[in-house]
Amino acid sequence: MSTTPRWLNADERRAWFAYIEFSTLLADHLNRQLRRDAGMTHADYSLLAYLSAAPDGTLGMSELAQRLKITRSRLTHAVSRLREVGLVDRREDPADGRGQLAVLTDEGKALLEEVAPGHVEAVRRAVFDVLTPEQVEQFAEIGEAISAALHRAEGTETDPAVLPWRRR
Repeated sequence: MSTTPRWLNADERRAWFAYIEFSTLLADHLNRQLRRDAGMTHADYSLLAYLSAAPDGTLGMSELAQRLKITRSRLTHAVSRLREVGLVDRREDPADGRGQLAVLTDEGKALLEEVAPGHVEAVRRAVFDVLTPEQVEQFAEIGEAISAALHRAEGTETDPAVLPWRRR
């Protein structure tokens, strides 16, 4: 038995198209800024930022893949690439003989400290400077509500191959 699709109304369609446009433009804007100013992608910056925020600049590879929402294989390649240029190191997890840890090096921390002000300014100009304080609050609440719904849906997913960060 087929059900009738719940089509988007005009306001929902407007919001959805606005999201598609601004998310694509914002991702491109931040990638261009980081490539220009630091020679890195936004994905690499995010990896370094997550490590920087972790205790001792260290995270397990599985946890880092989950935070970045990428496959462990893709993370392994990214960490290897960043390791080659001295920004990240990788070592065995002493608490789990099978696990690996990604570690932010002093060079990675220094680069992040150098690049972060320009990146934050790019984010501020593109997003927060054009919103009122009330819109910032709404933006946070909307993002949190959508993320929570997606996390709940993720929790019902039993096939790990469906979620990239659970793939090997």
